[in-house]
Amino acid sequence: PLPDEDEIRKRLTLGQAVDNPLTLGQYLTEWLTTKADLAGGTQMSYQMHIRVHLIPHLGKIRLDKLRVSHVRGLVDAIETQNTKIEADNLRRAALKVELGQAIETGDADQARRIRARIKALGAPRRITGPSSVKRIRATLSSALSDAVAQMLIPVNPAKLIRLSGGRRPRGLVWTQPRVAAWRKTGKKPSPVMIWTIEQTIAFLHTTHGHPFAIAYHLMAFTGMRRGETAGLHWHDVDLDAGELTVTCQLAQIGWQTKLTAPKSEDSYRTIAIAQPMVELLRAHRAKQERNRTAMGQAWPDTNLVFTHPDGRRLHPAQLTYEFYKLVREHDLPPIRLHDLRHGTATHALTAGIDIKLVQDLLGHTTSSFTRDTYMSVADEARRTAADTLAAIFHHRDHPAGNATHEPRDGDAPAPQAA
Repeated sequence: PLPDEDEIRKRLTLGQAVDNPLTLGQYLTEWLTTKADLAGGTQMSYQMHIRVHLIPHLGKIRLDKLRVSHVRGLVDAIETQNTKIEADNLRRAALKVELGQAIETGDADQARRIRARIKALGAPRRITGPSSVKRIRATLSSALSDAVAQMLIPVNPAKLIRLSGGRRPRGLVWTQPRVAAWRKTGKKPSPVMIWTIEQTIAFLHTTHGHPFAIAYHLMAFTGMRRGETAGLHWHDVDLDAGELTVTCQLAQIGWQTKLTAPKSEDSYRTIAIAQPMVELLRAHRAKQERNRTAMGQAWPDTNLVFTHPDGRRLHPAQLTYEFYKLVREHDLPPIRLHDLRHGTATHALTAGIDIKLVQDLLGHTTSSFTRDTYMSVADEARRTAADTLAAIFHHRDHPAGNATHEPRDGDAPAPQAA
């Protein structure tokens, strides 16, 4: 077809190429090569978004022909794919129930047929949730913003589409009613759950003697991230002064690990550590020194605080795996390892610590982010604590349960029932 006259005039006015046959797929592939200086995790996310979603759905479209409708089509395609994934996963679960019944009744032929149907469905897959869709759009928008800066396109269509959903899940405290409901149904009320102080203490007691016990204590006491804990060096710890400094993290990139800068500029921070934590770290360092002496020249000199007994550095995923294992073994209500950090913030705010200090402790960019993320949970924790204390006092005042004690001389008259 003949080129559009108005489009040519606009491109000439803007100093753009009159004809640019570059496809979005070609542009995104080239754009990735300019992002080699990004953090490994961010670069991997960009690669995954481009390879799995953007190129398969939009890659053949010419860069200068990309429109908002195309981006909307990508979102619709992901939602359609999610519907199929959910249906397949439900069907797979139903077939597994049927398989169990066939095995129980001894029907080998039926079991064989059901196994074939399960295999045909393929491995279970996860849906691409609203938050992931927003991140995919953000990757596309970042790439297209660079294209606008290079005058390859006049506008960024990814910025012009509005997406719904994708809010951060609200953290909830593991109150007694929630724990009871979880034990009955096996379902977590929210993806982000926070232990009470008592539950956190119970977990720390269960870790006694575990190789990662001191790491878990440090994370619970300070709110340090997993990568910051795994990447902590002894030269950044001053036990005499009772403080440590976060200067790097051991990042997991795919399955590989790499020492990188902290998550953000505000993640560089100095953290005061209380005397009990100082003593734990002193004992940990003494044990590590004994292991170093026993290993001799075979000991790798990483200077990391947390290592394997033979000096090898930890993989961050091992901290997570052992954490979940301990939680299951001791029948504690489930949380993610990162939720220890949420617990630190919540309990600090519940105790009345100034929100600016909590922001500095966690390495957040703004106190408003800290407030928006944790204040509602802290308020709930305060109410839970108040209710717990009221129940304790009521129980002690009336040891027989709801029955009242016999009045004694000098007692105030009992209130009349409403």
